[in-house]
Amino acid sequence: MTASARALELTQIAAQAADSKQAEDIVALDVTRPLQLTDVFLLATGRNERNVLAIADEIEDRLLQVGAKPLRREGRSEGRWALIDFGDIVVHVFHEEERQYYSLERLWSDCPVIPLELAADQSQAAEQSA
Repeated sequence: MTASARALELTQIAAQAADSKQAEDIVALDVTRPLQLTDVFLLATGRNERNVLAIADEIEDRLLQVGAKPLRREGRSEGRWALIDFGDIVVHVFHEEERQYYSLERLWSDCPVIPLELAADQSQAAEQSA
């Protein structure tokens, strides 16, 4: 089983939203095999508490625009690890220290990484080809 088309669409939108707020280390994992609850974990890192909250807010706003409603939100008051569950995807926005400590990529290392199309990647590719 692989992530649904809707989950992949929401993942790209959420990743681009995170990228627009200067999120770092944006990674999407296809967790359909080990988890029955969701298709994708999207992980992103903010530089500080304000950045974590800004990234989480932007992701939520963009996904609301395409009809995805959050089922659950956690951790926003602290700004260290914001979790937003949209059903098809679960977004984790971490402060740098929490990202390293919890190391979800290591925990889910057997899950395929979903390729993302981000503006930062496109501008780097343009610079390299010039």
